[in-house]
Amino acid sequence: MPIHDQSYRHYGGTRAPLGRSWAVIAWAGIRENIRKRVFLGLLIMGWMQFFGRAITLYFSTNFQQLAILGATPSTFRDFLEYQGFPVFIITVYVGAGLIANDRRANALQIYLSKPLLRSEYIAGKLAVLVVFLTFVTLVPALLLLLFQGMLAGNFTFLWNNLFLVPAITVGSLIQVLLASFTVLALSSLSKSARFVGIMYVGILFFTKAIFGVLYAITGSSSVSWISFGDALAQVVDVIFRLKPRYTTPWSVSLLVIIGLIVVSISILERRVRGVEVVT
Repeated sequence: MPIHDQSYRHYGGTRAPLGRSWAVIAWAGIRENIRKRVFLGLLIMGWMQFFGRAITLYFSTNFQQLAILGATPSTFRDFLEYQGFPVFIITVYVGAGLIANDRRANALQIYLSKPLLRSEYIAGKLAVLVVFLTFVTLVPALLLLLFQGMLAGNFTFLWNNLFLVPAITVGSLIQVLLASFTVLALSSLSKSARFVGIMYVGILFFTKAIFGVLYAITGSSSVSWISFGDALAQVVDVIFRLKPRYTTPWSVSLLVIIGLIVVSISILERRVRGVEVVT
């Protein structure tokens, strides 16, 4: 039996430079979720409002009696607000296990033992959720705006409301980034995706309940910043040049959102490590 030489050999392949590995993690996560029929159903559900509003725009354009149902700037603000439910469901379904499942399988040690930065790992996981959430917020909202112009046969509405393009973009990204960073930070705190989902749901409903109680007691909505969802709504209202629904200064609500993202990044920086330190 021949004995093969097992001595050291130089690696003959090419080594990708740092900063690109996040795309591999992101693509693997995207493919894994797309293969699930349940998740595809969730994505379809996330587009139901688009189809409903597209039909409404069609009838309002072609039938004078239904012109009152035509597009206004608030139409696109309402669209993003109602997309909050699909965003919530997809965030829990996809985001809860992004890091928790790796921690349960002790895969972080394998990931970070390779030429992979922590920031690349986090960026890859974050990109998975950002892609899916953008697909049900930013993409359909912009397509709806384009569809309105196609039905009208001109882009007069878009020209008169040109601010809608950056408003839709910024409003969608704030909604997506807030949900993505928050659930990813929670996912890094546990090894159970189910528990992470419960924590995320609990935080949203708990803060909403606190705001409701304080509003009932004081009769003032100035503490709406306590509720993460209402803080987001307040900021997006201003982005769309609409009257804010609460008396809370929009700058305070924006600071709360920025603070949540910063805290989430800090948690991720501490929790995503190759070796778990037990104190």
